[in-house]
Amino acid sequence: RLGSCEAEKRTAERLPGLSLSRSLSVNGFSASQEPRRTEHNHQQPETAAAMKIEEVKSTNKTERIASHSHVKGLGLNDAGDADPVAAGFIGQEKAREAAGIAVDMIKTKKMAGRAILFAGAPGTGKTAIALGMAKELGPKVPFVPMVGSEVYSSEVKKVEILMENFRRAIGLRMKENKEVYEGEVIEITPEETENPLGGYGKTVAHVIIGLKTTKGTKQLKLDPSIYESIQKEKVTVGDVIYIEANSGAVKRVGRSDTYATEYDLEAEEYVPLPKGDVHKKKEVVQDVTLHDLDVANARPQGGQDIFSMMNQMSKPKKTEITEKLRMEINKVVSKYIDQGVAELVPGVLFVDEVHMLDLECFTYLNRALESTLSPIVVFATNRGMCTVKGADIVSPHGIPVDLLDRLLIIRTTPYSVEEMAQIVALRAKTEGIEVEADALVTLSTIGERATLRYSVQLLTPAAIVSKTNGRTSIAAGDIEEVDGLFFDAKSSAKLLAEHADRYIH
Repeated sequence: RLGSCEAEKRTAERLPGLSLSRSLSVNGFSASQEPRRTEHNHQQPETAAAMKIEEVKSTNKTERIASHSHVKGLGLNDAGDADPVAAGFIGQEKAREAAGIAVDMIKTKKMAGRAILFAGAPGTGKTAIALGMAKELGPKVPFVPMVGSEVYSSEVKKVEILMENFRRAIGLRMKENKEVYEGEVIEITPEETENPLGGYGKTVAHVIIGLKTTKGTKQLKLDPSIYESIQKEKVTVGDVIYIEANSGAVKRVGRSDTYATEYDLEAEEYVPLPKGDVHKKKEVVQDVTLHDLDVANARPQGGQDIFSMMNQMSKPKKTEITEKLRMEINKVVSKYIDQGVAELVPGVLFVDEVHMLDLECFTYLNRALESTLSPIVVFATNRGMCTVKGADIVSPHGIPVDLLDRLLIIRTTPYSVEEMAQIVALRAKTEGIEVEADALVTLSTIGERATLRYSVQLLTPAAIVSKTNGRTSIAAGDIEEVDGLFFDAKSSAKLLAEHADRYIH
């Protein structure tokens, strides 16, 4: 053993970096080895730091980059004015400020049953502003996106799908005071008795459980069914749990932090010792939507016999929720709100490509917007004067005039060349692509000639071309090469018009 230590010391003198890794692996074996290793640790702080950074890097979470990954909010300052470049937005200041006012009205709950229409040419940021509104409202306010063509189904009526999405966009925050026993488990003792049915086996008569908090300890005598719940939750001594007094439900919160030093590495969540008494009243807040309540009450409760189960399995078709059931649920919800047990959270229903809806849907929307339980509806369309689907009426944006009269219309304007260059640069940064300045100018020129979407779509193919050519950043030549390979919508339409006689009509 002494000989091996001497050999280690000699090796450490020749290779100082080795002593660091060795000291980590044999840190507690022998006190006589410590002084020499400590000396080398002082000499090599950079190696330790590098090792630490490498460990952190390996746990990076990667997310898929989508069309609007760069949008983080509406980019408004405290006064409600839009900054020219902020939160992933460039330009569209007036539209963003108008959306910001709508967000404030939603937060103060002064806009239920109202509707907004984003109208503008394709690629002017209508969907992006709607998503910016969702980010500003936060995760607690329901935001339900849908496309106009989603309503067409062979199984369910169009208006039923619209109403479902309306109900999804209305949240209900339920507050409930529950009596609970909470604490760290200090004892679990099942008391067994002879099986009343005879035989050699024994059954659990009751279980004694000891719970500890910062104020004191308490012993509880529990029913055998609660013991089964304890076993399912895999509760052991040292876990923090809470038991609901009225239902007997057991929830394991985590491991008590007094056991945090028990192991060097453990995939366990440590929680502090609960404060107060073991027996306490706790307020539980639960967020649900009206659609969740509809579905929970509409599900048919079949019998336990084999035929009922077979029928349930053979009928996976979507069932419509009746208006009568919804009225009953609305009554119960209104009662909860009056009692102060629940709070209504009107969310946002975003209907993109609203011109795809037909006259039936528009007529239904008129009525749905006037209902007492109605969310804020945001429409978006890129159409000008066009025919309303399902009727021979030509109307602005393909929406009947009586519904247009109820809407606040926000216009989005086309981007300038400078703004296009900034947007392309922002998208390149989001996607982790390096673009040279002259390439950005070329892309913004292409965006003006064709569309902004087309110039953004050229980024990834151009990155592949530049990589093939042995460069790390995109040059103007790469953009021109890719632009020569692909056609934008305008160029393709022009080519079709020129060679119309060669195509089948």
